[in-house]
Amino acid sequence: MKHAVHISRGTRYALLLSVIILLLIIGNLLIGSVRIPAEAVWNILCGNEVEKDSWRFIILESRLPQTITALLAGAALAVSGLMLQTAFSNPLAGPSILGINTGASLGVALVMLLFGGSIGAGAYTLTGFFSIIAGAFAGSVLVMGLILFFSTLVKSNIMLLIIGIMIGYITSSAISLLNFFATAEGVHSFMIWGMGNFGGVSLGQLPFFSFTTLTGLGISLLLIKPLNALLLGNRYAENLGINIKKARNWLLIATGLLTAVTTAFCGPISFIGLAVPHIARLLLGTSNHNTLLPVTLLSGSAIALLCNLICVIPGESGIIPLNAITPVLGAPVIIYVIINQRKIQYFN
Repeated sequence: MKHAVHISRGTRYALLLSVIILLLIIGNLLIGSVRIPAEAVWNILCGNEVEKDSWRFIILESRLPQTITALLAGAALAVSGLMLQTAFSNPLAGPSILGINTGASLGVALVMLLFGGSIGAGAYTLTGFFSIIAGAFAGSVLVMGLILFFSTLVKSNIMLLIIGIMIGYITSSAISLLNFFATAEGVHSFMIWGMGNFGGVSLGQLPFFSFTTLTGLGISLLLIKPLNALLLGNRYAENLGINIKKARNWLLIATGLLTAVTTAFCGPISFIGLAVPHIARLLLGTSNHNTLLPVTLLSGSAIALLCNLICVIPGESGIIPLNAITPVLGAPVIIYVIINQRKIQYFN
C-alpha cells in the first residue's frame, strides 16, 4: 500500500499563491488603456516583430516594468510589516506607523516644494526623478537612524513604537508647512506622488530597484530564526543564544531599506505593509516564520499586482490612484483582526 504524500499547509498556500501571481502577471501585461492582442504581447516578450512599434514601447517601457515593480514592492512592504509586527510584538506595527513612510515623504516634499525639483551640491546637481529618489531615500534613512538611536536608549518595544508615531507627527507637520508656502504646481506634483503608483520605475531604473529590494528581502529571509526566537520573548531568545540587540538592528536595517526604496519609487503606499501579514497569519493559523514569511512575501506580491490591475481597469478614462484601492482591501482586514483579537493567537 502506497503512502499518501503529505503536503504541508504552508507549501499548499505557497503553490496556490504562485499560480495566482502568474495569472496576475499575465493580466497586468494584457490589460491596460490601450488594447494589445495577446499574441502581440507574447511576440514582444520573445523579441519578435509586431505590426505596431507603439505596442512594443507600451509593453517594454510601461507594463513590464510596472508589473515587476508591483511584484517586488508588494513583497517588500508585506515583509517589512511582518518583521515590524514581530519585533514590536504589536499587530498594528507597520512601516507607516514607525514614521518611515512620512520620513520619505518629507524628503520628497523638501525636493519638490523647497528646492523646486532639484538638489545641488557643488558642481553636481540632481534633477527630476533622481532628486526625488535621493530625497525619499535620505528622509527614510534619517528616520530609520533616529529609530535605531532611540532603540539603544529605550528597551521597551511599545515605547519605541510610540516614539516612531511621534516622529511621524513631527514630519507630517513639516510637510504641511512646506505645502502651505509652496507654489500651486509644487503642491500638485507632490500630491500626485503621494497618491502612489507602481509606474514610477522606468526600464533603466528597474535593475537598481530590483537589486535593492531583493537585497532587503534576502536579509529578511536570513532573519527567520531570530524572528521565531523573538516570539518567545527576549529572555527566551537570549537563552537560545540570539543577540537581541544585533537582531533588532538588522531587522530595522532590512525594514528601512525595503521601505525607503519602495516609498522613493512608488510613493507612500498604505495598508499593504499593515494588512498582508494578517492575511497570511489567518490563512496559515501559525506565527512560525519558516512558513509565515514566505507566504507573507507571496501574498504581498499578489495583493500589489491585484491593486495595480484594478488601477488600470477604467482604460481610456485614466488610471485610479493606488492609495484609493489599497485601503479598500486592507482596512476590512485590520477591522476584522481588531474585533477577533482574542480568538486569533498571534505572537506565540
